[in-house]
Formats: sequence, C-alpha cells, structure tokens
Amino acid sequence: MDVRIVTFPETKVAVIEHHGLPALEYETVRKLIAWKLDNQLLDQMKYRSYGLHYTDPFSTPPAEHHVDFCLSVEEDVAPNPYGITTRMIPSLRCARARDVGSRSNNQAAAYLYKTWLPRSGETHGDFPMIFHYVNVGPNVREAEMITDVYLPLK
Repeated sequence: MDVRIVTFPETKVAVIEHHGLPALEYETVRKLIAWKLDNQLLDQMKYRSYGLHYTDPFSTPPAEHHVDFCLSVEEDVAPNPYGITTRMIPSLRCARARDVGSRSNNQAAAYLYKTWLPRSGETHGDFPMIFHYVNVGPNVREAEMITDVYLPLK
C-alpha cells in the first residue's frame, strides 16, 4: 500500500455527529445529505465529504462508537432542523493511504494503524482518523468507491 506523509489543510466543515451502532450510521448520513441538498452543495470537487473516525467500529462496543460525518463548506452553518453545525478540521501532518472498494471494510485504515504506524517510527496524533470520501452518491458502485484515509501524526 502506498503511504505518503502529507499536510491535511485546515478545512471548515458542516458536521453531524453519530454516536452508537455502526449499523445506524446511514440514518445520520441521510440527515447530512438532506441538508446538503437543501443548500444545493452538490459540487463534489468544491464540497468534499469526510468522516472523522474517533473509534474503530470493529473493536469498540457499539454503544461507544463515534464518527462525525462532514462536508467541507465556505460559510458557517446556519441553525437548521438537522442538527448540522460548523467545525474546523485543523491543518495536520498525516500519513495518507487510498482505499478502493467497500467503505464498510476499509483496508487503508487498518493498514495505516496496524501495520504502517508500528513500523514507521511515527506516533499517532491527537486527532481522529480522517476519511475523505472522494466519490459519493447513489451511482457509485461499491467496487469503485474511493476513500483517502489520513492518519494524524505528532
């Protein structure tokens, strides 16, 4: 797997938090999608989709699972019925790897954390792993899903 050390740029995002069962993540994501459609933020190059993964869904008890789903934005988010708020992802030094395929079995995240990090001499930073969902939407086939995974480093 190709791993590169990069700087993740400071990015303003619209955020919705998901706490609890990984199987219910889609219900949370649907709220972000509805907000995105209401605000006509459809250009995937301009409004990028992210996940801030605080826990590993495979090793964390379901009730303690936490991921924030985000969309990059230019303006602060106005009050809304979806519970979407504004947050900033800081500029971070990261290890980056790309995963192609199902988002439910991200090989890049597992590789970065379990294989690359222990061998690299690097230390995990104080920010959750960032998933950049490069291509999203109903017409993206599972086998063609692209996710860039950023592991923050100290």
